Amino acid sequence: MMHPFGTSGRKFAAIGQGSWYIEQGDKNEAVAALQRGLDLGLCHVDTAEMYGDGRSEAILGEAIAGRRDEVFLVSKVLPHNASKTGTRAACERSLRHLKTDRLDCYLLHWRGPHPLAETFAAFEVLKAEGKILSWGVSNFDEDDLDEALAVAGKGKIACNQVLYHLRERAIEHAVIPWCERNGVAVTAYSPFGHNDFPTSGSAGGKVLAEIAAAHEATARQVALAFLTRRASVFAIPKAGTQAHVEDNAGALRLTLTQDELARIEAAFPLGRKPASLPML
Repeated sequence: MMHPFGTSGRKFAAIGQGSWYIEQGDKNEAVAALQRGLDLGLCHVDTAEMYGDGRSEAILGEAIAGRRDEVFLVSKVLPHNASKTGTRAACERSLRHLKTDRLDCYLLHWRGPHPLAETFAAFEVLKAEGKILSWGVSNFDEDDLDEALAVAGKGKIACNQVLYHLRERAIEHAVIPWCERNGVAVTAYSPFGHNDFPTSGSAGGKVLAEIAAAHEATARQVALAFLTRRASVFAIPKAGTQAHVEDNAGALRLTLTQDELARIEAAFPLGRKPASLPML
């Protein structure tokens, strides 16, 4: 399986597995959705110890049983657990929940009380032990990334997972350029927003619908194709049902023209750089 953070060609979509699908949805449907995603080649699966207090990881472990080598598996340590010893203990718990011997990437979920040097030292120990193959950060703004790079050194930070959707493009101001300069992948979470995806009757929704019709695609597929138009950006749309997964996979076959990209840019303007990086 190709390492997604090393992919240089056509962008691929991925599966983001959030706690709300496990707590409110049907477990069997969640497992079926994840397995259908693997069938369609959506191999990047994202979870975290926070999601359902480990229940998300446990259900994901069930979904990938017998198919571990098909998955690029990512989990995250909570900030209050991210001391040197706490990070290692959290990783061990995640591995048990997931019923695997390694994570492909392990992230600090957001900045917290423990020094980055402690967290990163723990990551390096886990990497040396083969329990994680790479590590990164999440919800880091440009200043956070500068500090992380100073602590870790070049070539250590695999990715930065951040909020990115059509109505929230703040990372284009500084975070994406920083990551591109420093060889850090950008993983876009919540690429459809949070219950606020543009409706078909809105001005932006009409633009998406027109472009989608021209490609025999869906508005969400168009949104994914737009958000992953830069080679540095990977999207992890949530996948609570098999229908969600199949819609996500359809974005892999979609290439937008420069005119279409410009129309979407105009429909969902970037706006000013915010004082702090938004989180969801």
